[in-house]
Amino acid sequence: MQIVSLLFYIYLMAKNFNELRIVFMGTPEFAVASLDALVQSGALVVGVITAPDKPAGRGMKVTESAVKKYAVEKNLLLLQPERLKAPDFIEALAALQADLQVVVAFRMLPEIVWNTPPFGTLNVHGSLLPQYRGAAPINWAVINGEKETGVTTFRLKHEIDTGDILLQEAFSIGENETAGEVHDRMKEIGAALLVKTVKGIAEGTLKEQPQTGIGDKTTLRHAPKIFTDTCRIDWNQPTAEIFNLIRGLSPFPAAFTELEGRTLKIFRAKKIELSAQVPPGIMQTDQKTYIHFATADGLISLLELQLEGKKRMDVEDFLRGYRFNT
Repeated sequence: MQIVSLLFYIYLMAKNFNELRIVFMGTPEFAVASLDALVQSGALVVGVITAPDKPAGRGMKVTESAVKKYAVEKNLLLLQPERLKAPDFIEALAALQADLQVVVAFRMLPEIVWNTPPFGTLNVHGSLLPQYRGAAPINWAVINGEKETGVTTFRLKHEIDTGDILLQEAFSIGENETAGEVHDRMKEIGAALLVKTVKGIAEGTLKEQPQTGIGDKTTLRHAPKIFTDTCRIDWNQPTAEIFNLIRGLSPFPAAFTELEGRTLKIFRAKKIELSAQVPPGIMQTDQKTYIHFATADGLISLLELQLEGKKRMDVEDFLRGYRFNT
């Protein structure tokens, strides 16, 4: 057993950064930054795994993932499995002889996939783990009014987002920043952290840290999937909470309310304090420059919005073309 362990250690130490055979797994635009960072750094990406093409939009036109488009552009070997446990996919994956797998914004992997490479599988997660484990860490950090978030690289294990931490980098969230804006900054920070992590793995300089004990003295917040009910604005809530909900769901899927029986998505807004209370949910407008909705303790003034069946626009453009029923 000691001989086997020693041989394995020698095998790991013999790998240089640009010799590591890396398989990358990801789907959305967020993942493209990480894949590009690996490619630009000279990493040996021997395969890319992404979601199958699928119909989307009103015309149900077949669309390709952002990662697929990048992989095709860079002539990277591409696999799009329907089922991650399918024997033909497992065989094709094994043929790539990966030393390390990297996962960024992809599906949950079965153990037969994540536990195969000698260096294992690492994930780039959009929070400072163990905070905000789950599918929507960026959204929930903004919704909860956090002043800081970050990126974590960690090794995959059975329980989702619980593996040993490799590296972390924190950054601040602006008072008026939306989830989309945090996303755009985070994808670049995460991409740089990924390259740093892979180099550290190749050099054998990283010290892994179990998540157990981290944050034990604070309340752990979670980041579950966003559903329609999450996006519906409750005007009985305080102004600050509604403001953060709007920020945290912008630009997608977007917080919404109703305007004269039609769904109204709100992408940007500002808070207004009130000295005299207005019943929550009451709308106020001069039909020219502003639309306000009353909250439990103030007003939310709409800045960018989209009425059902219309395009996204700022409030003044909207009011120039909209005629209220009353």
